[in-house]
This record gives sequence, C-alpha cells and structure tokens, in this order.
Amino acid sequence: MNKLRAAAAIAGATALAVSASACGAGNNSDDEGSSSGGGSIVVGTTDKVVSIDPAASYDNGSLMVQTQVYQYLLNFPEGETEPQPDAAEKCEFDTPTTYTCTIKDGLTFANGNPLTAKSVAFSFQRIVDIEDPNGPASLLVNMAGVEAKDDKTVVFTLKTPNDQTFPQVLVTSAGPIVDEQTYPADKALSDDEAVEAQGFSGPYTIGKYEKGQLAEFKANDDYDGAYNDPQIDTVTLKTYADSNNLKLDIEKKNIDVAWRSLTPTDIESLDGTDGVTVHKGAGGELRYIVFNLKTMPGSDDAQKLAIRKAVASSLDRDAISEQVYKGTYVPAYSPIPEGLPGATEAFKDLYGEKPDKAAAEKFLSDAGVKTPVTIALQYNPDHYGGSSDQEYNEVKRQLEDTGLFTVDLQSAEWTTYNAERVKDSYPVYQLGWFPDFPDADNYVTPFYDKGNFIGNHYEDPQMTALLAAERTEPDKAKREEILGQVQQLAAEQISTLPLLTGAQVAVATDDVKGVENTLDAAFKFRLTSLSK
Repeated sequence: MNKLRAAAAIAGATALAVSASACGAGNNSDDEGSSSGGGSIVVGTTDKVVSIDPAASYDNGSLMVQTQVYQYLLNFPEGETEPQPDAAEKCEFDTPTTYTCTIKDGLTFANGNPLTAKSVAFSFQRIVDIEDPNGPASLLVNMAGVEAKDDKTVVFTLKTPNDQTFPQVLVTSAGPIVDEQTYPADKALSDDEAVEAQGFSGPYTIGKYEKGQLAEFKANDDYDGAYNDPQIDTVTLKTYADSNNLKLDIEKKNIDVAWRSLTPTDIESLDGTDGVTVHKGAGGELRYIVFNLKTMPGSDDAQKLAIRKAVASSLDRDAISEQVYKGTYVPAYSPIPEGLPGATEAFKDLYGEKPDKAAAEKFLSDAGVKTPVTIALQYNPDHYGGSSDQEYNEVKRQLEDTGLFTVDLQSAEWTTYNAERVKDSYPVYQLGWFPDFPDADNYVTPFYDKGNFIGNHYEDPQMTALLAAERTEPDKAKREEILGQVQQLAAEQISTLPLLTGAQVAVATDDVKGVENTLDAAFKFRLTSLSK
C-alpha cells in the first residue's frame, strides 16, 4: 500500500521571489535582551501530539507545537497569505528547476549550535529519507534534491520546471528546520529526545514536557524570524482527554485559552459566559467520509462506485449541520471550501442537496447490488472534536433510514485510529483536513493525486494530469477552470465524500489579547500573537 501523502502545493502564484523587504513582522535587529513581555498563560486543547520531530508527524496537534519552536525558511506572519522570510533572507528561482534560499547570518539553535544552510538541507533530506508513514514526505514529492552550496546558500532542485508552488511547501509541515548535530538522519527522535536535544530556533523553546499532558513553552530571546517577538514569557499547553473538562476549565477561568476542540453546544454556552470571549476566524476545516477502494463493500469496481453514489444520495448535510453542530459547521458540496477561488458545488449538482432515496436505490439496482448493503464505518471520537460520535451516529441513522444500508459503526482513539487506517483496516471511515496553506490546491492534491496521503487506493491518470495542470497554471481564470474539472471528476468518482466545513474557534478569558490575530487563513496558531 502506498502510504505517501501527495504533494501539497499552491498554483498560480505570481511572485517567484520572496525577499526580506517583504517581511511584515519579526524581530527588530536593534532589540537587546529579553524580547518577551513577561507573565504566563495556559492554553488548553484536546489535540494530541503525534511527534515533535517534523519527520514523523503531519497532524494538527504536532503542528501546534512545531509552529512555536521551529523556524522555517519562509512563514506566514499575522494576516499574511503569501510566505515571508523567516530563517531566510530571501528565496528565489534561479532557473526553472532551481530554487535558492539565502540564510540569515548568526542564527542558532537553543542548544547553541549554528543554524546554517547545511541544517536546512539536512532537514528536508531526512524527511524524504525517513519517509515515516505519519510524516510529511509526500509534501516534497516535487523536490528532486537539496544541497547546501555553502553555510548561507541552499539550493532545491525541482522535478517539474516552472513550478510556482514550491514556496508554499516550505511553510508546511515539511518545513521546520532541525539541528543536524542532534537529529539523526535515518530515524525520528522521540518527543523526550527532541526536548533534550533543544534543536529549536523558533520564538519559543520547550521546557517541561509530558507527552499527552502538557508542553511548557519558554520565550526564545535569540529568535530572529517572521513572527512577532513573544509577548509572554511562559505558555503552558495543557492537553485534555475530552472536551468536557476543557469547557469547564475555560468557563471557570482555570485556563486562559481553549483552542481545539470544544463542542458546538459548549461554544454556544460559553458565548454568554461572563469573563470569556468566543473568537472565530477564517474557515477551511473540512470533514469527509473516505472510502477504501480496496476493502469497501461491492464485488467489483462498478458495484463499489454504485454504493458510493448511493451513500452520496442518502445524506442530509443540513441536518448534521444544525442538529449536531448548531451551524458552526455548514454543508460542504466540494472538496474545496466555498469562498476559495475555483470552488464549485459539484456534489450538490450530481447528487442533490437533500436525500434522494429513489436515486440511491437506482444506483444500486443498476449495478446489481443486493440490499441492504452492510457498511463497516469507523470514526474517531477525540481528534476531530467531541461531537464526532453524534455526527456519525446521525450518518448511521440517515443511511439506515433509507432501508438500503446496515451500518456497523465503530470508533477508536486517535493513536490507534491513525495507525489502523493506513493498514486497510477501515473500509469506510471519517477524516478531517486542516489546510497546510490557504489555497484551493491544498484541498485536492493531498486527496486525489498519485500517492495521496489517505492510502485509500485511489489513483486516476486523468485526475493526476488535471492536478499537475492547475498547480503550474499562472493564469487565474484558466486555473479556476481546471479546478472546476478536478471537482467534477472528484464528484463523479467519490473516493472521498465531503460533508461539512467549519470555522476556527478559540475561547479566551477577557484579559487575553491577540487571539483574533492568529485565527487567520494561514491556519497556524501563533503563541506570539497572545498577550495578557
């Protein structure tokens, strides 16, 4: 089974160079001494950390930690949707297949080791070499090679010429720069080993750490990058087993910020609580049903497709949105969220806005599928929020109410769930997506390209060609036309079925400032935005 994630890339970028003059945030080179404003805050979350080491993780919980402690060549300061210099002074295309970055002088890791172009080349190459099934290696699928020409110059050689997408990849989960003197080239560090190594050069380092419980971030006075200086000396990230206790602690003001994931009912309740504020930011989170094309029910490809079409014709997204999520998630009829350039509603066009039992029944009967069809449906109760059980019980109810399906609904905690889904253990299962960067391509290439990260055995030459075309098309109108074809083919084939899209939500006590500044389209929660 191919366990790679597909390359997440942005097409249609007009700028081929990012220079230091474009940087809208970061340290002032004249600053001396501590850059933070002192104090401490506690942030609560239900997200679990798979790995602090970037080579072994590609998930929201790990990215939350990595965002604070690692530098990237380029990054997204507050409010920016085009990458700006972080560890790099500038990055630019020298030729159609070479992308060169110049590293800032004097950068160091928290352990005192220098951060140079050699560190950068090592960081990207080890992700590809290790190729961890939970890691971001597939984001670098267009990287043919990377080389440090000297201590300040790193050159990426690309497989596809004139690829306008590569700068965005440097900002993703594949982008953190690690210390080549303490991180092995052939395996990932455990979390405890990573904390001990202190190969961090971001705005924060990690002090006390207990996996699955807490991470203590300490302001890094030597940070010189794209983000603001830390305004808080110490930020403790506290991990909760479920959202109920997270809600109680922010309600009682035992913590300062609750970030992922409160239930819609909790958010509705907290919105009227004295002393706390509900902050909402740019949307973009998607929730899907994924079909394993190898193990899902059906005796051949035609029957399997008919079953997928029948499922698509049987679900009421509006009911899930209102009954389960109180409108905090809304129906999604495309893998690309509404509002992004090129988005259509191809699934609504093909399968309708409301359940159509007659259409579902015809899909099945035309393919010779006997009913009721038994579907083993798996979901995760903790990683995608506390309402996943209600969401998937509603999916089960809707499918069984047609009389066409019998649903065997099962769940597993995230660590087990994530490991089992890539082993073909789940014929039909829940998946959520948090974008690597704010562009339509990041919602389609990781799901539909050759070697997609889902591991559901989907591959189609026509789709691969369309994705390659949209990633490298500089003309906006032409690119959106190609994206429309991508969405149409995705709806016709239904390897994944988009259900809902939601906004970013954080709840904070009223004395915490800056929360809204980090809830932007870059989808990176920056502790440097917070003050008190």
